[in-house]
Amino acid sequence: MIRDERHEVGVEKEMPIAEELTMSANEAKTIQVTCPCCEATLTIDPALGAVLDHKLRANPQMAVELKDAVKLVHEEASRRDEKYQKIAEAEKNKSKVLEAKFQELFKKAKEEPITKPLKDIDLD
Repeated sequence: MIRDERHEVGVEKEMPIAEELTMSANEAKTIQVTCPCCEATLTIDPALGAVLDHKLRANPQMAVELKDAVKLVHEEASRRDEKYQKIAEAEKNKSKVLEAKFQELFKKAKEEPITKPLKDIDLD
């Protein structure tokens, strides 16, 4: 196991840190690393310092009772309806917000005097 400040990472081939820094191209071709947070498997090429492959953990299917399944479906529907209501309300107010911003910038543009923009050649 290699331990850094944030993660504890499992590596297929155990090697000391000093050897890891001076690894030649023909030693280990790739390193398999498992993320402790999401349990994804990363295939890393140490010579390139790049991730070659990323495989997500397969989620096991949970055995759910029928009562729980119905409850989950209803909760999902209510969350979906709440999100829709928030998005619809934001769309209704969007035109009002944009109009207010436009009016504010329009007033600001009227107050500023019109000046000829400076060009690089004018600065000589």
